Amino acid sequence: MTPTRLHASTRWGADLDTVRPTLVSDLLRGATTVFTEAGIASPEADALELLAHAWSIDRAALSRRRLFDDPVPASVNVRFAELCDRRRQRTPLQHLTGIAHFRHLELQVGPGVFVPRPETELLAGAVLTELSEFHSATENDEARRPFVIDLCSGSGAISLSVATEFPRVDVLGVECEPAALEWSLNNLEHSRLGESTVEFILEDATTITEARHDLCGRADIVVTNPPYVPDSAVPRDPEVAEHDPASALFGGDSGLEIPGLILIEAEQLLRPGGLFLMEHGEEQGAGARELLAATASLRHAATFQDYTGRDRYTVARREA
Repeated sequence: MTPTRLHASTRWGADLDTVRPTLVSDLLRGATTVFTEAGIASPEADALELLAHAWSIDRAALSRRRLFDDPVPASVNVRFAELCDRRRQRTPLQHLTGIAHFRHLELQVGPGVFVPRPETELLAGAVLTELSEFHSATENDEARRPFVIDLCSGSGAISLSVATEFPRVDVLGVECEPAALEWSLNNLEHSRLGESTVEFILEDATTITEARHDLCGRADIVVTNPPYVPDSAVPRDPEVAEHDPASALFGGDSGLEIPGLILIEAEQLLRPGGLFLMEHGEEQGAGARELLAATASLRHAATFQDYTGRDRYTVARREA
């Protein structure tokens, strides 16, 4: 049968029983147009991701089929149309595929957990850089394993990246939302840690030292991607406003109230010389440094930028 060429005006999700095999190029072109009209930031990339998912193949296999403009089976066409219709309505791409790519990981995500962002990969990278320097300083002490605490660990993105990319590190993830904790535990189950260890616990990052006083003064690194959106702000993207958990977004009137409580906890968790790292909004670098300057021992605060040159995270070191 000669493949049917669908035009960009095809109504995704409508008349699915009549959808016949069509060509890869036509499906991608139509989906890209629909996503562009819906205001989606990465229309072509999302179309590729969804077609690969609907076809149960990886992106490399889809690239080959795209090169030869293969016909797409009707069943895949129907599934793709359903996914495109949901994406057009701004359901997050990661909720449709069930996967969020983060550094070298494929994390399972869905409703109830914050979808990790590419910018946070830089925060994880900064932790790994600090661990490399720690390793160089203690290379004659093989028994000394670094200890990292990840506050507001969510899906486990930072914790698992650190543990899978650095040998012989112990990581503790702290998360207060049961649904998010379930996602992180599931991701832990599917991770290859080598000689590293990861534990996720259900605790509030703003009061962790009360619940776990035994952790005080033990951490070499405390890292956090806390909720930092001001309570009055309305996230621009529907994927965020309608699907990310509010508890992972909103940080108080200015957005820095909850981060301020967390950095006080971090100060108590860190050993002298330990490093604190915190993600924040692009306009919050100065505010984060002010909060750190008000603590008793967190000093030498410095703010670093993300891929777009915007302030994204601030670090400080605990003095004795």
